[in-house]
Amino acid sequence: MGSALAHGLLGAGWRADEVVICEALAARREQLRAELPGVGVVADVPAASGAVVAVKPADGEAACRAVAGEGTRRVLSIMAGVTLARLESWVGPTAAVLRAMANTPATVGVGVSAIAAGSRAGPPDVAWGEEILGAVGRVVSLPEPALDAVTGLSGSGPAYVFLVAEALIAGGVAAGLAPEVSRTLAVETVAGASRLLALSGETPETLRAQVTSPGGTTEAGLAVLEERAVRAAFVDAVVAAAERSRQLGR
Repeated sequence: MGSALAHGLLGAGWRADEVVICEALAARREQLRAELPGVGVVADVPAASGAVVAVKPADGEAACRAVAGEGTRRVLSIMAGVTLARLESWVGPTAAVLRAMANTPATVGVGVSAIAAGSRAGPPDVAWGEEILGAVGRVVSLPEPALDAVTGLSGSGPAYVFLVAEALIAGGVAAGLAPEVSRTLAVETVAGASRLLALSGETPETLRAQVTSPGGTTEAGLAVLEERAVRAAFVDAVVAAAERSRQLGR
């Protein structure tokens, strides 16, 4: 996710010399230097006015204390399950802290993120965080308690969509298509339907009704999904993932 943000910032007009990546692994540093020409890729935390912490939660405290030790005034965390209270205790009393939940489509510039402000973060700090996350997709500002639901929906949501794609591919094969043909049709169907939903301005309910003719093929397929309670299963999946996020936060 960190490299995705770096790519997004450069694409949004930031200069390469305005972005520095701190990476502990030497082999990964070499990869990043080749991938992001002109961007500073270093082993030690540099002095900076603002920092994004994109590490595993187990490494979060050390990373936050390191950036705070360099005088960083703004910290944006994209670590899952690490609360603002913990982040603020790690960076000390002088830095403004923001917590965000992003998702993997950010790696191709079409992610969606939610951002929550800590007790010392004012509107300029939130605007800074939104600018960074906005380089890789859309951003919404929410109170911190809502981030668990965000995690269950948009954070974990890409995996649910990928599961649907897997099932459509398997269904196409079961109906007689070659695997490679079924994969092409399933992937393009999911991508096209998502784009139609995003660009048409119509609700999902309206679009579903438009493609469902009475007595037709789509109605027959939807009847099976409703009979198997697929809709309820997706609702339960979001709720379960949100609850797991709450548990991790505790």
